[in-house]
Amino acid sequence: MLKFPPFKTINSSLPSHWSSSFQFASKSLPLTAQISTFAGLNLRRRTFTTITAAMGDDSGMDAVQRRLMFDDECILVDENDNVLGHDTKYNCHLMEKIEKDNLLHRAFSVFLFNSKYELLLQQRSETKVTFPLVWTNTCCSHPLYRESELIPENALGVRNAAQRKLLDELGIPAEDVPVDEFTTLGRMLYKAPSDGKWGEHEVDYLLFLVRDVAVNPNPDEVADIRYVNQEELKELLRKADAGEEGLKLSPWFRLVVDNFLFKWWDHVQKGTLNEAIDMKTIHKLI
Repeated sequence: MLKFPPFKTINSSLPSHWSSSFQFASKSLPLTAQISTFAGLNLRRRTFTTITAAMGDDSGMDAVQRRLMFDDECILVDENDNVLGHDTKYNCHLMEKIEKDNLLHRAFSVFLFNSKYELLLQQRSETKVTFPLVWTNTCCSHPLYRESELIPENALGVRNAAQRKLLDELGIPAEDVPVDEFTTLGRMLYKAPSDGKWGEHEVDYLLFLVRDVAVNPNPDEVADIRYVNQEELKELLRKADAGEEGLKLSPWFRLVVDNFLFKWWDHVQKGTLNEAIDMKTIHKLI
């Protein structure tokens, strides 16, 4: 994203959420810098107008989610997880574009266990564009199209992204979740609609971690959290299947649960998780 010199005062026609980021004393800058600065301001106005027009009926979207949808660039891949390019999070999650252009992007799902081998779950915020208020694994997001999150060696880019999002979503400090402590167990490819407009189509890296951590959830991302043991998770699955308490699970979490989780959980408890690693296979679960 383009960065512009900060301002102290701005035109009142600009969006209110920009005002706090501009600090500018015009007399302190030479005339050429002032002209350049105001040109940048006009570019921001035009950019905002373009984005608003492109969003159409999405203008009521939560401001935080709107920013993430247009600022974040997901990594586009083919079915073998080769990088093809990048596109906005917005485009990557529109079912129309997923179906029309076969947009497939890279993602990750973190499964974090405490020292009692309980799994940390989160309920997604009600303001999330896709799958609001569903329960899912610890953290689910995307590596972005940036140098630090494109590093292919031992999925380091994905692990860097996971560390970033654990802080963003759950307030877990980076030092509590060192990137070298993640075990990248495998990858799965899946497609899942959220509602009539939004959905997912991802190559999802499955990351496991056993750490006792400090958790401070971000309400823009997370509505609730809980730790569960295997029996408690099975009860959640039963309630979701029966439609009790309005409880819903994310489709990617359910795919992991149904295909991998409990046998991998046993490896976690036995300390033999490395025996379960398979990074050669991309499990197609469509």
